[in-house]
Amino acid sequence: MKLLAATNNPHKLREIREIAGKDYEVLSLKDIHLDADIPETQDTLAGNARQKARFIFDHTGLNCLADDTGLEIEALDGRPGVYSARYAGEGCSFDDNIQKVLEELDGQENRKACFRCVVCLILHGEEHLFTGKIPGEIIRERRGTGGFGYDPVFIPDGCSMTFAEMPAHLKNGISHRGIAVSKMFRALKKM
Repeated sequence: MKLLAATNNPHKLREIREIAGKDYEVLSLKDIHLDADIPETQDTLAGNARQKARFIFDHTGLNCLADDTGLEIEALDGRPGVYSARYAGEGCSFDDNIQKVLEELDGQENRKACFRCVVCLILHGEEHLFTGKIPGEIIRERRGTGGFGYDPVFIPDGCSMTFAEMPAHLKNGISHRGIAVSKMFRALKKM
């Protein structure tokens, strides 16, 4: 089965493809020569995932999936949340976002956080939502070179490595996106 991933993020695409394995062919927007600014204007992760998936489905008619992910930090009242990708401002880098979070947490003892991911699958025009969540904490300095986003400062509960220090197969097996995407592929086998 072919599915179109509604993302221009090569890191997300790689993770989704690794989780999909050989049973599914996950196409990128580049694969179908679609160059579009996908809207992301909702105030919830589910709203953004649905908006992005619906936009791509309406433009292509292809079965597709989209996700939105947020880092929710307890001491910051759940921020950056839905604004995680652009927390330090429009056009910011991953490093800018990490720096802003570390500065806002400076002096804080409570560093509890969780990553939450919502995937919207549109299959034959019908929407299905899948959620993954993993608790952890924000460390005080960056560690590791893998992953992307906030991975260098997030350690999942029960682990000693940041997401950025983990090999891809280990991260994908426990991450918020891994959980949500795996739920989606398990559900697809029953559809």
